[in-house]
Amino acid sequence: VSVDLMCLAARLDEARRVAIFGGTHGNEMSGVMLVNLWVQNNTEVQRKGVEVQPFITNPKAVEKCTRYVDTDLNRAFTPENLSTLGGGDLPYEVRRAQEINRMFGPKGSPEAYDVIFDLHNTTSNMGCTLLLESSKDHFNLQMMNYIQKSIFPASCLVLLNEHPLLKYSTSRSVAKHPVGLEVGPQPQGVLRSNIFESMRDILKHALDFIELFNAGMEFPPCTVEVFRLSERIDYPRDDNGNIIAMVHPNLQDCDWEPLNPGDPMFQTFDGKTIHYQGSGTVYPTFINEAAYYEKQQAFATTRRESLVASAIRKA
Repeated sequence: VSVDLMCLAARLDEARRVAIFGGTHGNEMSGVMLVNLWVQNNTEVQRKGVEVQPFITNPKAVEKCTRYVDTDLNRAFTPENLSTLGGGDLPYEVRRAQEINRMFGPKGSPEAYDVIFDLHNTTSNMGCTLLLESSKDHFNLQMMNYIQKSIFPASCLVLLNEHPLLKYSTSRSVAKHPVGLEVGPQPQGVLRSNIFESMRDILKHALDFIELFNAGMEFPPCTVEVFRLSERIDYPRDDNGNIIAMVHPNLQDCDWEPLNPGDPMFQTFDGKTIHYQGSGTVYPTFINEAAYYEKQQAFATTRRESLVASAIRKA
């Protein structure tokens, strides 16, 4: 029996409206500088049949070169914040989240932007990492597979966060297809050319994918390896909440490398080793991220799995 394989492809709406967010955290310089560059001249990011809007999300934090002014913008897109009235009494980032939701949303509505790329830097040795918010988003899975193939032999891993407790309300979550991009290691408030160019290159291929999809290209089924967020691990602390140990030198800079039960995890200030006591091998990431000291996180653990993306073509 012959089967029309074209019928098996999921038919998805074209991605006509795309935004590129930089400066969600005002001291993560690659996204800030790239978006500023593209605001001045957007030729590089334009694609046929796509409206691409480069946008500085947190201009006050960018001006001060700080992560945020009042509260973390990348945690501010909750239903409560987006529906709260209060005008000038609200924290700056909550008011800004409401503005962004009006411009690019409303979140969860048919009018929302199709894709938002949110550009971030990390102080951790994570390399290039795409952030996926749903394992059911076959459009994003296909895009990430396309990016990985396009930049090979360079690496770009996928971090999946759909953990019921650890997931948070990101700036990009306003879009139908939210895509985060973390590139590091890069200190806060610093620009490094290799990190800047890696981010730029990934965006190029992501936009190419959207243009090809809109032009009618069908993408066959594919398998994408992801690292599913599992747990957040805090630094050891005393009864007053003070940190009493550092990331162990054997773990420092070893993002995405296996951490096995019994492996060194922390080193106390007097030189004692604290070992990982988990039940199986995990893959740590965001190791010793500067911005996460305030969030009481030394690193996050992930588990590797493979997701199958269905074939897709435009409706």
